[in-house]
Amino acid sequence: MTMTTHNASIHGDPTHRASIHRPAGDWPTEKAAGSLTLDFDARHRRRIRLIGDQGEDVLLDLPQAVAMADGDGLQLEDGRWLKVQAAAELIVEVRHKDPNQLARLAWHLGNRHLPTEIRGQVLRIRPDHVIEDMLLGFGADLAKVRVPFQPEGGAYTGHGHHRAHREDGHHEDGHHHE
Repeated sequence: MTMTTHNASIHGDPTHRASIHRPAGDWPTEKAAGSLTLDFDARHRRRIRLIGDQGEDVLLDLPQAVAMADGDGLQLEDGRWLKVQAAAELIVEVRHKDPNQLARLAWHLGNRHLPTEIRGQVLRIRPDHVIEDMLLGFGADLAKVRVPFQPEGGAYTGHGHHRAHREDGHHEDGHHHE
């Protein structure tokens, strides 16, 4: 059962409020009282009203947006825990017979700030016909699949730092020296 978001106002009276997030491994999974199956967008929110897999009305109300992963936990105000599950969604798998070319494709995706999941010799992105055409032009093989999507951290983790830049704003490749 996939969860849906409410169209109703967030100011109603949700049954449960979840304001504590813990990554997988940092919460007592044996105490999970239920689960929330969420796509990538719904797993990267600060405040949203959700319906749990068991039909519970939940208000996610975190101090800041967090990119939640499959297996993470959310603690409800009454102390119970909900397990976060990554929903299957339509994803494009990108392959290339040349590993060096696959690395270049990953660079192009990162340069466009596209959320990208790296799984061995496969890159996963969301469907985007403009990007797909670009990748095909570079000789990539593309396949659409329905799987959970968990892109790499970096710009999407909510920590505010892009790993490609130093604190002084210069690129780590050493250019722009005075």
